[in-house]
Amino acid sequence: MAGGWTRDGAVQDQIDDTVKDAVELARSRMQSGDGESHCVICGEQIPEARRRALPSAKTCVPCQSRRDTSAAVSAFNRRASKDSQLK
Repeated sequence: MAGGWTRDGAVQDQIDDTVKDAVELARSRMQSGDGESHCVICGEQIPEARRRALPSAKTCVPCQSRRDTSAAVSAFNRRASKDSQLK
């Protein structure tokens, strides 16, 4: 049930678009290809256990953790309601 000037199903479309954007962001950040023996950021050796667990690893755990915490999340407000803008 949509309200106002929107059509039925518009809310679900917004949810689907938000999920789709999050999945695309996650996929774009996934490493692929051959891994490295040394971190491409700091140059430290990548532990054997990490290379076995993630054969495409190009970064050590600390560097990857820093990259993961600095991930930009879209702040685009698809809802356009005052309540969601105030949060």
